[in-house]
Amino acid sequence: MNSRAAALSISGAIFALDRVSKALVEAYVARWDAFVVIPGIFNIIHTQNRGAAFGFLADAGGTWRTFLLVGVSSIVLLFVGALLWRATRRGAEESWLSRSALAMILGGAVGNVYDRVTKGMVTDFLDFYAGSYHWHTFNVADSAITIGASLLLIEMWRQRNEGDRRCNRHVA
Repeated sequence: MNSRAAALSISGAIFALDRVSKALVEAYVARWDAFVVIPGIFNIIHTQNRGAAFGFLADAGGTWRTFLLVGVSSIVLLFVGALLWRATRRGAEESWLSRSALAMILGGAVGNVYDRVTKGMVTDFLDFYAGSYHWHTFNVADSAITIGASLLLIEMWRQRNEGDRRCNRHVA
């Protein structure tokens, strides 16, 4: 399988997992109901986020919020898609980690944009907590975006350090 097909497979798998997980939560967990998966650590809770990450703009009224979020997300989708297309062309020097990270970001972004376009909101359900402190509820798409972005940062750091070592060898 070539690198472009592999990357699109990763994106497609993430999108499918995101859609299936959200559909299951929507079908079997009433809104705001929660059930404990790991006591003191993890719940499944059905929430709807009309805003961006961490509920940003959730209280802003009107359809402009949806248009803004879909518009910005679509621009990001095009940008990440172009980066992935470039990274998977023949002769590209990008690592498999960079390609996989971009594919994860793309798959997650498509999942959340799909929700915004079809429902005007995103279904979130993963609730991690310690004591009374709860992290913001999120979903599979959010996880893929975060993991993909983290892997890109790690890869950039690794390449920078590798480049520094090569330069130091030539100077010495």
